[in-house]
Amino acid sequence: MAPLRDSVIAKAFREALENWNRVGYVRLLRVPNEWLRDHLPGETAQSLVRMMYEHLLAGGEIDQVIETRDPWRNTHDFHYDFRFAIARRKIYVETVIDLGRMGPTVTIVSIHNG
Repeated sequence: MAPLRDSVIAKAFREALENWNRVGYVRLLRVPNEWLRDHLPGETAQSLVRMMYEHLLAGGEIDQVIETRDPWRNTHDFHYDFRFAIARRKIYVETVIDLGRMGPTVTIVSIHNG
């Protein structure tokens, strides 16, 4: 695990996450959505993405990890981890990013206690 140093990917994350209040830039898969509902009542997908964006604005790092797991390794060389606290609870948010022609999109593939 190493901090993200690729400026293109870092810029793409910022571009996607700064649209935290719009649909289509970040999506949660079913399992992380259920985890959020079950473990952080009162938080929503939108509030989570806003906090991820605020993490970046505050200088928080994103870790870049070589992807080795199916099915993600077939479509992504890396996944990217956010680690920050929500209500004094440390969480870990695992994402992948796609750099599409219409702009970057982030998929949250996992969330758990950090």
